[in-house]
Amino acid sequence: MHGEIITIGNELVSGRTQDLNSWYAAGRLTASGLKVTRVTSVGDDEKRTGEALKRALNSSRFVIVTGGLGSTTDDMTCEIAANALDCPLCLDHQMLSKIEEYVRDRKIQMTESLKKMARMPKGARMINPKGATCGFSLVTEDVHFYFLPGVPDQTRYLIDTFVLPDILGRYETLPVMRQRIIKVYGLDEPRIAEIFNSIERRLEEVVLGFYPHFPENHITISLRGRDEPSVSSILDRAERIISEMVGPYAFTHDSREMEEVVGHILQKNEKTLSVAESCTGGLIGTRLTDVAGSSRYFQGGVVSYSNQAKIDFLRVSRKTIESYGAVSAETAREMAMGVRSAMHTDIGLAVTGIAGPDGGSRDKPVGTVHIALSSEKKIFTEKYRFWGKRKQVKLNSAMMALDWVRRYLNGDPFISGI
Repeated sequence: MHGEIITIGNELVSGRTQDLNSWYAAGRLTASGLKVTRVTSVGDDEKRTGEALKRALNSSRFVIVTGGLGSTTDDMTCEIAANALDCPLCLDHQMLSKIEEYVRDRKIQMTESLKKMARMPKGARMINPKGATCGFSLVTEDVHFYFLPGVPDQTRYLIDTFVLPDILGRYETLPVMRQRIIKVYGLDEPRIAEIFNSIERRLEEVVLGFYPHFPENHITISLRGRDEPSVSSILDRAERIISEMVGPYAFTHDSREMEEVVGHILQKNEKTLSVAESCTGGLIGTRLTDVAGSSRYFQGGVVSYSNQAKIDFLRVSRKTIESYGAVSAETAREMAMGVRSAMHTDIGLAVTGIAGPDGGSRDKPVGTVHIALSSEKKIFTEKYRFWGKRKQVKLNSAMMALDWVRRYLNGDPFISGI
């Protein structure tokens, strides 16, 4: 079964926003054994969007469309779809009820722009009507259209939970479809591609795929077969081979996030953790406390953003900062030791760096980050250079620091460069 993806939005065609939706959708569809024949991005343009929908109607079995479902004046996907697919707009009472509930819960006034969102093409069916995130599907001339919001997190949720299972449910060739996922950190796409090339002859039966979920990469192993035992056996072998190739870069083989994996390992080893953050501004602590029950192993953290805060709360030597700078292995080392001592934990973790876009120099360019880990036995430090915008540097710094804890407790070597 083959299909295509259409993403809508001026921000996509202007380059202001990366098209993460088509990237994710194409990766998930391909990894599931489905063929994507075309990916199209169009601006908030009625004529070109209509043309893209009509073309898809004549060439694909399924079509995923993202964007343009909001309440603003340029959100016209419903109207465009109605005209292009010859399905007149109708008031969807189920959608109207959701909007009315939304208005009541937030004690705001119902407006025409909000009510407009309840007008959908005739024959449309809501996707996830009981949830907060929803879209709609439409079948015309035996082609299945899935219209989803443009917000990446919402799109991913609906694709994984509703759209992909619905498409696969109509794929009649082989009844059993299974997929494994390996989440890796520290391996970039070219290196993953090299791994795939080196093992493709050994794994001809399965469909290998990977898709970025910054700063991670997710490897998928998919297979469709006639019975559960044979499919599981082949997937087990494929997963073992790939796991050997990626080694400790793989941090989980399921849907857990890094902070959940780290929390589990801390609990299993009966260790406690404290964190001293500078450039990450509390991001590590936030991720750790996003996990229910984290109080069992996470004692607390200090956001020591200024030099004085490092001196006052973490007992970093003023001489150390004056001699080496706030962004240095020496300062990171004392931060990790200081927070571990102050919080009385088994492990102290510290991050200090230059997130940008300003503040860099020739010796310490933007993206320079030092990480330190202090334990009962030893203190580790390492210097990194992360690339990207400020938010990306912060995300990578937090991810690397958490991965250090995982690797330390597993006895794996730290990543010395990225």
